[in-house]
Amino acid sequence: MGLLSVASDGSRPCPDRSPCCPAEVSTVPQPHRPARPAGPPPPHRARRGAGAGTARHRDGRPRWGVRIAAGLSVAVLGSGAVGHAVMTGLDTGIERVDPFKDMKNRPQAGHGLNFLLVGTDGREKVSPEEKREYRLGGAPCHCTDTIMLVHLSADKERASVVSLPRDSYAEVPAHRDLVTGKAHKAHPVRLNAAYAEGGPNLTVRTVENMTRVKIDHYLEVDFTSFMKTVDAMGGVEICTAKTMRDRNTGLDLLPGNHRLSGGQALQYVRSRHVDGASDLGRMQRQQRFIAALIKQATGGGVLLNPVKFKEVSSTLLGSVRADRGFGSEQMLALGQAMRDFTPSSSEFASVPIGSPSFPVKGIGSTVKWDEPKAAKLFEALREDRPLAPARPGRTGGGPPAAVPVDVPPRQVRVQVENGTRIDGLGGRVDTALRATGFDTTRAPGNGASREVKRTVVTYDPRWDRSARSVATALPGSELRAVAGQGRTVVVIAGADYRKVVPVRAEDPYQGTFGVVTGDQVVCGK
Repeated sequence: MGLLSVASDGSRPCPDRSPCCPAEVSTVPQPHRPARPAGPPPPHRARRGAGAGTARHRDGRPRWGVRIAAGLSVAVLGSGAVGHAVMTGLDTGIERVDPFKDMKNRPQAGHGLNFLLVGTDGREKVSPEEKREYRLGGAPCHCTDTIMLVHLSADKERASVVSLPRDSYAEVPAHRDLVTGKAHKAHPVRLNAAYAEGGPNLTVRTVENMTRVKIDHYLEVDFTSFMKTVDAMGGVEICTAKTMRDRNTGLDLLPGNHRLSGGQALQYVRSRHVDGASDLGRMQRQQRFIAALIKQATGGGVLLNPVKFKEVSSTLLGSVRADRGFGSEQMLALGQAMRDFTPSSSEFASVPIGSPSFPVKGIGSTVKWDEPKAAKLFEALREDRPLAPARPGRTGGGPPAAVPVDVPPRQVRVQVENGTRIDGLGGRVDTALRATGFDTTRAPGNGASREVKRTVVTYDPRWDRSARSVATALPGSELRAVAGQGRTVVVIAGADYRKVVPVRAEDPYQGTFGVVTGDQVVCGK
């Protein structure tokens, strides 16, 4: 299921700017360029060594220094008395809720652990300055802005994150309204309204009824706790293949990599008007953000640094609401469980949608799930099975992370020409571009000039987004518009050519449940 609109200028002769294609990114052809960082990280951050996030050199040899340091840090966190001493006193700041009170007829427990992670509005806690800077005006809705079901596998080697659309059609069980005290019979609502009517307890009951997945722990994060946690981690790096602007939140990102502070990260995960996908597109950005968060936490900067781990844990636990069974001991156990995680250890899915606009009398438009597909998705969670399809031939080292691009490579037709006197260069470039997914002609020719020093990508202005996808795969290449050239992008290989960088569609959802793994959506090296 593709939740975001995907550019489609290869399967049919549809220009990048045609009304039959997604919204255009810019009005003037521009070469791909990384944006300036969104802001410097806070000054007192733990220093990250070169190559943090991997335990191997580029040539594949183990980096024993990193491994030894990581092992010592894990030993400190995991060694009974010392580990608990590091975490001492953190439980006192947790605001407790009892989401499981008086719950009956709950689903049978499966293997692994299931967390219900909800994001609430909570803008009343935000300072006036932050409200102005991050566009947080208006009254809080006292509802769940984000709802995610997070499953940690029994072997502690996989985390599965399933986003539940906040406007999902739901039926809340009989309950007493928290605000009015009035007893209500079971009735239909949008899923996020369950919190407004009955708080965490009704939210958990509703989700369990809809998914038949037993919730083990409940974590509630509001705007303030989210920003504080991101800042405690030193910001989080995200990347985007296209310009992202949302007037409602103030988000304004150029294509490239950005390290977002807490406030900027809040703008990123809240934005609903970046594209035509509204809330469903926003869920994908939230998933990409969590993948980036996991990458940073497991890359040696947080989980493998006892002092940093305590700082982040203290910030998180001191600013969230959690069930009585989740505290510093569980946080420590979670950190230990994730110490061997890599980006590919996390997988992300959204509930399969049957109707994105299902009308309900008295409520309005809701998101109706595809019940058969959703049932299979939640069955996989209950049975502790991976959601993502297996990728054959994958090794521990893995290929370099592909750079996200706006238009999927398979939809871009490419003709390669050799602009030098180097024999076979055109064929090598054609083969390399095809290997990363581009639809090359497999018939490279010779350019009009054989003295081209810098590789050139020529394109019809109507297909400028396709051209930028090609230029991203050819670092240092020059983009050159040629009116009337047509949909085929032409690459004139110059003497500067060294390699093709792997690229991928920005939202490469795969498999039955439309799943991606973290390594497919985080920023490449």
